[in-house]
Amino acid sequence: MAMEGSNINSNREDFTVGCLLSIKTTLGEEFHGQVITFDRPSNILVLQEGSKPGPKKNIRFLKANYIKEFSFLGQAEDPLDIKKCYIDLHSLQAREELALRQAEADAERIGVGVTAEAQGIFDALSKTLPVRWDKTSIVVMNEVHVSSPYLPECVSGGTPAANDRVKKVLELERKRLQARGASQ
Repeated sequence: MAMEGSNINSNREDFTVGCLLSIKTTLGEEFHGQVITFDRPSNILVLQEGSKPGPKKNIRFLKANYIKEFSFLGQAEDPLDIKKCYIDLHSLQAREELALRQAEADAERIGVGVTAEAQGIFDALSKTLPVRWDKTSIVVMNEVHVSSPYLPECVSGGTPAANDRVKKVLELERKRLQARGASQ
């Protein structure tokens, strides 16, 4: 039962959960899919593509306006039957915890109340040295502090060797940043 695009709106009841469809879009795509759901207010059809068995499936969101024609291939069970779905909650919780830790680590790398230049210096220093923010000061190797305006003469603390190393790296990074700014 092929339906032309003009009949799509009158045949929305054909988009029942579980039905298998062969679809041709107005963009020239052709594919087979099983209806997961159809949202009438937005006119969006959610389909699970293909019929291959296995845990991984492609999901497609398709605006029904883009369906040129479709054929009903048959009816199957609800593809999201909760009794047959398996969700590894431990794996999901581990992924969530890892994402939260990463987000916290990323947030700690962003200075609060500092200029874009200061953040650029921090980012540049972090490529070669362990750094963290202490309010608006950059702490390098947990011992050397670089305070605003983040010039070599603003470096304090740490051993003389560590202090000299940070000054040298800071000087080189400032030259790079200035050269980059001049070339833009």
